Amino acid sequence: MNTFGERFRLTTFGESHGEGIGGVIDGMPSYVKIDLELLKEHMQRRKGGLNRYSTQRKEEDEVQILSGVFEGFSTGTPIGFFIKNSQNKSSDYDNIKDIFRPSHADFTYFHKYGIRDYRGGGRASARESAARVAAGAFASMLLKEFDIKIQGGIYSIGNIEAKNIDYSYAMQSEIFSLDKEKEPLQKDLLEEIRKSHNSIGGSVLISASNLPTGLGEPLYHKLDSAIGEAFMGLNGVKAVEIGLGAKSSQYDGKSYNDTMDSKGFISNNSGGILGGISNGEEILIKVHFKPTPSIFLPQNTQNTKGEACICNIKGRHDPCIAIRGSIVCQSMLALILADMLLLNASSNLNNLKKIYG
Repeated sequence: MNTFGERFRLTTFGESHGEGIGGVIDGMPSYVKIDLELLKEHMQRRKGGLNRYSTQRKEEDEVQILSGVFEGFSTGTPIGFFIKNSQNKSSDYDNIKDIFRPSHADFTYFHKYGIRDYRGGGRASARESAARVAAGAFASMLLKEFDIKIQGGIYSIGNIEAKNIDYSYAMQSEIFSLDKEKEPLQKDLLEEIRKSHNSIGGSVLISASNLPTGLGEPLYHKLDSAIGEAFMGLNGVKAVEIGLGAKSSQYDGKSYNDTMDSKGFISNNSGGILGGISNGEEILIKVHFKPTPSIFLPQNTQNTKGEACICNIKGRHDPCIAIRGSIVCQSMLALILADMLLLNASSNLNNLKKIYG
């Protein structure tokens, strides 16, 4: 499946080493102001080659808008866009064209489809996320009309976790670190991992604030279930937590429950979602990424004939995919919330009467 969303729908196409990556957005209302600087800024945060903490594949990632925009506004028709691949180095993968990288989707894609696109992983490559970030920028333009704000950054690299969360600092950080004090330790670990030709896992913290109460479609398209499905669909993600997440199982009810007073909720252990519906509080999501499977160390594996062999790879790979995954996660949340806004518009008769009188 290559299409995401119910009302705000994104269909993506393209491979890591094909002509490019692109997408079609269906459902964007007309008259939304198209902020090209915001689009450029989002794509810049996902780009590789900016420093030694990410892949050295230096794509320009310029988004060519093909349709759905006129004189600076959305027209209400499908928005088509394309991002050219200009830095393909497929020869880096010649030595593993018949070899599976351990813990990589190479193995399962081959056994599912029977075709081996070894050039950077083809459709299984995180290169596809460029389309999600572009689409997320368009979704953010819609959310901006309602003053909904999405922020995020790196919560942990390995076991080095942020203690003092600062979203504004993450925007200045080379690795989007949320904690100014922990950033040097996280960078030191990344440098150690990079020099040893290995990789490391990490986690991302995402926040959405100023949401209306009522977003989410029970029972089978709850806001939290949509978040879980979308985020687990990202390459390399192995766990997603909302609010206290896994720690919720360690609490008793009195300690966990988000009690209220006349001003509203006193705590936010639920992470802004109750019964699959937004409760107006800040949505908090933690996303855990596994280590990049492509590492520059010899590993035991199989070839396409099922024979045991050694995998030795070349190429350009991220020492920690969570770093660039930060903006991808924010983009996915923007897409989910834009979709939920549109779905909620027809949830009750009063809403319809406001439209039709």
